[in-house]
Amino acid sequence: MTRGGAPRSLRRSAALALAAALLALTACGGPPTTDAFGPTTPGSWRLVLADGFDGTTLDPALWTTCYDWNKGGCTISSNNESQWYLPSQVSVGDGRLTLTAERRATRGSDGKTYPWRSGMISTGRDQWYGEPRRTFTYGYFEASILIPAEKGMFPAFWMMPASRYTPPEIDIMEFLDSTTQVSMYVHWREPDGERARQRGTYGPSDFAGHFHVFGLLWERDTLVWYVDGIETFRVTDPGRIPDVPMEVMLNLAVGVPREPPDTVDLARMKVDWVRVWQK
Repeated sequence: MTRGGAPRSLRRSAALALAAALLALTACGGPPTTDAFGPTTPGSWRLVLADGFDGTTLDPALWTTCYDWNKGGCTISSNNESQWYLPSQVSVGDGRLTLTAERRATRGSDGKTYPWRSGMISTGRDQWYGEPRRTFTYGYFEASILIPAEKGMFPAFWMMPASRYTPPEIDIMEFLDSTTQVSMYVHWREPDGERARQRGTYGPSDFAGHFHVFGLLWERDTLVWYVDGIETFRVTDPGRIPDVPMEVMLNLAVGVPREPPDTVDLARMKVDWVRVWQK
């Protein structure tokens, strides 16, 4: 029995029924909920991070606007992404976080010129030798997100080790060359050192038309992904499940797997809230 009097199983059944109804509404053009679904297994869960972006500026105690290798901005050079991340592309207002990708030639501190600039947030460090703001080992992670409709965008909600070396990596949601199918990944390293990954997908759905809630349950023996409260992907192989502290990130990359068409000069990813629970 949990606080409030209703057994967890009944509350979970009700949430699933609500989610199914909302998905049906979405198919008919109605918006899905942006309410949190919360942890999906029994236990004494505590809400350890909650940001509803209710002010006019990003909370610096919770978030930074780059990766840990921030030097006047950042990118992931190994991904061949087309954007350079800058804090000016991150804004908060009307109860939402907005990450804006803009076609504007930007010279990075790595000496390269990027055709786009964009925004991201992370619970990590401001610089390589700093301390992460928040790291998490296991928990339940959720965010309510509206992805951009424009082609050539690569929105993601994911987790990277605080060590800054990957794998492992958990991608709670990614959109690769599609706005109707979400991809979910876990990355790991095999005993022989080879990199490996496992992918799940879910769709089709109108992800660019409405906010959707993307969730991940990360426990010692299980990874489970959710979309609007519905289980969409599960991994139970212990060799594939990370057991290291990780930082939480949301970003709007550009040009993966292909460049935006010439008709696209601007795109926005919006986040209604982010929440993390732990036992």
